[in-house]
Amino acid sequence: MNIDARGPRFGAVVTSVVLAVVLITGSPWLLAWQTLAFALGALAGVGRSPYGLLFRYAVRPRIAPPTRFEAPEPPRFAQAVGFAFAAIGLLGYTVGPEWLGLAATGAALAAAFLNAAFGYCLGCEMYLLVRRVAVRAE
Repeated sequence: MNIDARGPRFGAVVTSVVLAVVLITGSPWLLAWQTLAFALGALAGVGRSPYGLLFRYAVRPRIAPPTRFEAPEPPRFAQAVGFAFAAIGLLGYTVGPEWLGLAATGAALAAAFLNAAFGYCLGCEMYLLVRRVAVRAE
């Protein structure tokens, strides 16, 4: 079943804010929250992630009905990629080196910001590329 395309973009806005605050404060606890949010989005789907639920119950009832839908697999893959970067960042912030935490968190922020500001989902594009390569390899 396809999803409202505005949901993942809303999640990217919230994620961008959270990751920016992590970079400003260096808070491993806040990055742990974001890592969990990414994990839930990857495992349960973006509609069941914390930001997806916030969009569904708090935002979507207050805006116009959706006019554009998308397949859930690319955003779900993007959440898995975000999880990997956030987990590496969390490792850097908690165990070290700190530059690893900054770099991985910064990379996750850059990808989330691309989606939030421009509607360009880097993880979704990676998913499509991997699918094309996999089909050619068969």
